[in-house]
Amino acid sequence: MIYPEQLERIIEFYKKLPGIGEKSAERLALATLEFKEEEIIDFSDYMKSAKKLLHPCGVCGHLTDQDVCSICSSENREKNLICVIENSKNVFSFEKVGNYNGVYHVLNGLISPIENIGADDINLSSLIKRVENLEKPEIILALKSSIEGETTTLYIKKIFEGKNVVISRLSYGLPMGAEIDYIDGVTLGHALNDRRQISE
Repeated sequence: MIYPEQLERIIEFYKKLPGIGEKSAERLALATLEFKEEEIIDFSDYMKSAKKLLHPCGVCGHLTDQDVCSICSSENREKNLICVIENSKNVFSFEKVGNYNGVYHVLNGLISPIENIGADDINLSSLIKRVENLEKPEIILALKSSIEGETTTLYIKKIFEGKNVVISRLSYGLPMGAEIDYIDGVTLGHALNDRRQISE
């Protein structure tokens, strides 16, 4: 062990974050130690509070500290236009672009037979119920271009076949295999506007 034990523990926690390797974790740990004591206490309190209070929205599955998130409860949103996405990170990405006025449905995962994740393991049943209660619904499938994303897309398309639901997907202008939350705002905006219908 080259680090003091207490520092090693902090580094190991930072390494659990996505995209954080040994060097980045070391920098973050050392930077954290530079905080004032009251800042460390605030940081700890915020983390505990967020873990306790944040949960999936009762309607769409997006992260919120209310029963229903601010997007679902907004009267200015088009409730019959539902953008289906993998996780809450993607919601934040779309909202930063600022040109989408529909609502979302967060699957909190994708179908992946390799990882034994089936349709019942993701937030699909509530999507079906939402769509059944809408007039002239449109679903925008905004899932990543991967085997899991394509499998989930085809499954959703099959569910709504013959049910008078318009299904479109983001333009293939998105790079193959790209994570939506890493796509720049301009590209994401164009992909949203250039979506194409894949069923009626």
